[in-house]
Amino acid sequence: MSETAEQETIVVIDDDYAMRLSCRKILSKMGFRVEAFEDGGQGLEGVTTLKPSLVLVDLKMPGISGMEVVARIHEVRPEVVLVVITGYPTIDTAVGAMQRGAYDFLPKPFSPDELRLIVNRGLEHHRLSLEMQRGEMERALLKRRFITFVSHQLQTPLVAVHQYLDVLKHLDNTEGAAAKRQEWLDRCLKRTDELQALIKDWLSLARIEGESFSRQFVKVDLQRIIADILKTYGEMAATNGVSLESRIPENTYFVRGDQNCLTVLFDNLIVNAIKYNKPGGKVTLSAEALGGEVEIAVADTGVGIPEKYRPLLFQEFFRIQGEGDKKTPGTGLGLAICRRLVSEMGGSISVDSEVNVGSTFRVRLLECRAHAEGEEKTGSSG
Repeated sequence: MSETAEQETIVVIDDDYAMRLSCRKILSKMGFRVEAFEDGGQGLEGVTTLKPSLVLVDLKMPGISGMEVVARIHEVRPEVVLVVITGYPTIDTAVGAMQRGAYDFLPKPFSPDELRLIVNRGLEHHRLSLEMQRGEMERALLKRRFITFVSHQLQTPLVAVHQYLDVLKHLDNTEGAAAKRQEWLDRCLKRTDELQALIKDWLSLARIEGESFSRQFVKVDLQRIIADILKTYGEMAATNGVSLESRIPENTYFVRGDQNCLTVLFDNLIVNAIKYNKPGGKVTLSAEALGGEVEIAVADTGVGIPEKYRPLLFQEFFRIQGEGDKKTPGTGLGLAICRRLVSEMGGSISVDSEVNVGSTFRVRLLECRAHAEGEEKTGSSG
């Protein structure tokens, strides 16, 4: 007897005593709690009290008909699986009952095996429905939290900019006002940069979630797309005292992916590797073919990630706590976007890290063989 079976209740509503007794006997041996009622009125009260997972209802009963019982149960407890019991002459009626909310029907006479089969099938449907409902509730809750958090994140820099501008408005032309004015303007620009970054990441995540992100899977030369990204961030790396190096040879490693997705993916990983590096540090990209996949490693010599934070890295809005209890800069969406993009392309992403030594993010994507160039369109970022 399974734990699930112990927790599930089945209600039988039938005016035939022998039928009630037979169903109770068979289903009880299966480990279910079984309650039986002889008419529709008692059955409806029993369903309200017992909250069963499945109800067996005879369509031909005196008083409240089985059809009405089905409709009323479906109206007040739509999650309950309803199976109607019917004689051969009333198959059309059974189909009508299914249109009014019944899950299935069991024609008389039926064997114990037929009863077991339809009950097991109905209960499996009930369990799956409950899981789907829980999943929908969790997604709705996460969505509400997401919107609340993003609203707060958007409001914070806007409030700061408003305050800075208010200060500028009241600055007079006294000595030192020009320097002060420049300081507050710089602060405004910094906060608007944060705002733009958040909106950009939020829109990217929303497009991925809404399946409106451009996806055209083609064969892509990794060296070309990564080389272009490294050129874009060469100045940023130099400003931070970080060197960039790609060890990925041209025309060697091809993956099946979308160019937009790949650009956003490696853009995020390379920018992170620069931002969280140390002066004089290095960012190195390499690739390796591994049994039908290509593993791309983005390694840095930066601050590293404490072990306690690694399981949370790819969650939305998670940012590592820095020194002095300060959050590191950023939106907290970059790695969540990376995870979703990799998943969209059928790959995986992981991280190895050591504090004060550095981090290596490893992305695995489906490989396209170089010799198969004629079989698939080849793409690049250029």
